[in-house]
Amino acid sequence: MELLNIFQNDIILVALLAGISAQFLKIIINAITNKTISLERLFGDGGMPSTHSAIVTSAAIMVGLYEGFASPVFGMSLVIAIIVMHDAAGVRREAGKHAVSIIAIVDILNTYVDYCQEHDAKLKTEKFKTLIGHTHLQVFFGAITGIIVTLLYLTLFDKWYLIQNVFS
Repeated sequence: MELLNIFQNDIILVALLAGISAQFLKIIINAITNKTISLERLFGDGGMPSTHSAIVTSAAIMVGLYEGFASPVFGMSLVIAIIVMHDAAGVRREAGKHAVSIIAIVDILNTYVDYCQEHDAKLKTEKFKTLIGHTHLQVFFGAITGIIVTLLYLTLFDKWYLIQNVFS
């Protein structure tokens, strides 16, 4: 089946491995900093390192190795990577800050509703996720994670000829 060939695509495999590696690093870093193991970090957004940054960095590097760093395809990969990383540290980070404020307002509202013993479902609201964006440091280390995973992939799967192609 042609669809199964997707598992032979180095760009997709490296990006997938970078994403998985970043998510596992989140568990380890969270365990060290908070002295508790939270498997929710495996699937959660935000935190150190940025999984989005790791994925787009590793994919862009692999595109550059396959297509050349002067190719239009690499150019697009790099632009998309920059946009994703900027968004992670910008828009998504701000959305997390907004969620903190909304949660505070909701807590006040829910306290008022409980106090008045009104149980109007429209007034009761669920809390938002607050950890959805990244600091610039988390984005930076996500990119570093992507670079390291790409280098490990090239080493483990004997793909160093791709780097030789860049210099020839």
